[in-house]
Amino acid sequence: MVGAVVYPLSGTADLSRIEAPVTFKAYLLCGFAAFGGIFFGYDTGWMSGVLGMPYFITLYTGLQYNYKTGEPVDVPKTEFGLPSSQKSLMTSILSCGTFFGALIAGDVADFLGRRPTIIIGCLVFCVGCILEIISTNQEVLFVMGRLVSGVGVGFISAVIILYMAEVAPRKVRGALVSGYQFCITLGILLANCVTYASSNRNDTGSYRIPVGVQFLWAIILGIGLFILPESPRYYVMKGKIDLAARSLSQVRGQPLDSDYIKDELAEIVANHEYEMQIIPQTSYIGSWIACFQGSLRKGNSNLRRTLLGSGMQMMQQLTGINFIFYFGTTFFQQLGTIQNPFFISLVTTLVNVLSTPISFIAVEKLGRRVLLNWGGVGMVITQFIVAIVGVTEGRPEAQNDAAVKVMIAFICIYIFCFASTWGPVGWVIIGECFPLPIRSRGVGISTACNWFWNCIIAVITPYMVGNTPGSANLGPRVFFIWGSLCIGSTLFAYFLVPEMKGLTLEQIDTMMEETTPRKSRSWKPTSTFAAQMGRVRDEKGSANQQEFAPESEP
Repeated sequence: MVGAVVYPLSGTADLSRIEAPVTFKAYLLCGFAAFGGIFFGYDTGWMSGVLGMPYFITLYTGLQYNYKTGEPVDVPKTEFGLPSSQKSLMTSILSCGTFFGALIAGDVADFLGRRPTIIIGCLVFCVGCILEIISTNQEVLFVMGRLVSGVGVGFISAVIILYMAEVAPRKVRGALVSGYQFCITLGILLANCVTYASSNRNDTGSYRIPVGVQFLWAIILGIGLFILPESPRYYVMKGKIDLAARSLSQVRGQPLDSDYIKDELAEIVANHEYEMQIIPQTSYIGSWIACFQGSLRKGNSNLRRTLLGSGMQMMQQLTGINFIFYFGTTFFQQLGTIQNPFFISLVTTLVNVLSTPISFIAVEKLGRRVLLNWGGVGMVITQFIVAIVGVTEGRPEAQNDAAVKVMIAFICIYIFCFASTWGPVGWVIIGECFPLPIRSRGVGISTACNWFWNCIIAVITPYMVGNTPGSANLGPRVFFIWGSLCIGSTLFAYFLVPEMKGLTLEQIDTMMEETTPRKSRSWKPTSTFAAQMGRVRDEKGSANQQEFAPESEP
């Protein structure tokens, strides 16, 4: 091909040259991809507000509300709300959809690519939103809309993390992937702002406006993904080295014939060859089974990695954070001690948003393990304080405003501890810990695990804190449960999560093979995969002349 750049698949043994310098373009690319977190966060946030809206409650229960006095008619304020069973179904069904969406997304992402999968997720999400909007008091139609929307969110939540981890520069990968969690918190805040503004409307606009706003996020992300480049690692996995080079050039902001592009591409290819020797291609079923192969005692076994990613997402959900964002408004209403539950929910989401950017710097300066361990300790302490105050001076009959303020303050501190540590780092870890041959399925399984436990919490929590017949009516005592579970999360991080700060995705494979999680912080790479696979070029660049000439991207 006349005028084409030829790609010899030989790289360098110089560890400092296996990735191009970080450019502003890389920040913009990953920043836009992180926008997918808006879907996750906004859908979490608006459901909490809608469940507490007077019009929505009247629509589904028949209980009347006086909008002039701001009081329910003929029922106590603490009993004006949806039954626990309805709240459980309407909230948890989204997570059921996302569970299956995340699992399916792994296959679609490997077959069609990372970008098309996210775009498909946007389209499916829009269909679900339409079903939610056209429902009035038809519970089945509303629930079906939530289920379909969940499938779309599952596609997006799984593949966005996969895409960002594969294109982000190693030096700022943790910070950029943390941007996904920031967008989740921003989505929750936006949802609370919209529901707060429409909460007192005496018409269907009270809940249809918050639902309809979601179309904007789908349009922005779907259109933007047509512009962004595909993941170069996806092309390497497909054997399309020419397209991988073009994509890598776009992602790194370097010329196509740059030595940085040649060296990083050679490193990715060499690592893929090494991994394929360990994880050979098998049947479709075999490719899923591969995620669970190996020994628990080997740090780099696929089984160990899958349990790490899935366990990380399970422990993130068991911190109880989604209890606040799914049921915060209705929980504050049931306490009977807070005058404006919608406003307090807005305050908690604002704390969530403002706390998350701390992780952008901390995750790269302090590392993943430090944030997880200290964040876990902070959540344990604050949740037990909320529970203790809530069952003593914070009870409704005590009429102690100071105690109620203390509870709200420590709930905010708890949110700070989560938002700056476990929230973002949970997503960073699953994007980093899987080898390329099983990465899409590994991330899909881990994300599905997040949504599975999200669904479990959404199902059982209304019965834990509800005051309707058949519910436990735990009230603030529920924080004893969340605090105890946070102890387990902290121990999980201390013993099982390795430090991945500053390493390429390829170097993480070697680190997990050579050291233990508690010693991983001191591990340093000593060679490149290109050197290990005999693909280091000499000074004239003449070694291993297996060459690929670029083709046009289809």
